[in-house]
Amino acid sequence: MLERNNPLIHQATALPPLERLQLVDYILESLDMPDKEIEKLWADEASRRWEGYKAGKIKTLSAAEVFEKYKP
Repeated sequence: MLERNNPLIHQATALPPLERLQLVDYILESLDMPDKEIEKLWADEASRRWEGYKAGKIKTLSAAEVFEKYKP
């Protein structure tokens, strides 16, 4: 783990807020390693759901119904 007195930490925290946010975004993006098999499974599931919706086989709910269901 990087120590607070690390020069890299000092450089990063000295950046203007927008640039720090862009740096965080870049770092998080660099950690995103999609799994092609999982991506394909989700794409297939989305296609099945879309086709089911278009064919009238899937019941839909309004946003209000969904929010009401999960209302605290």
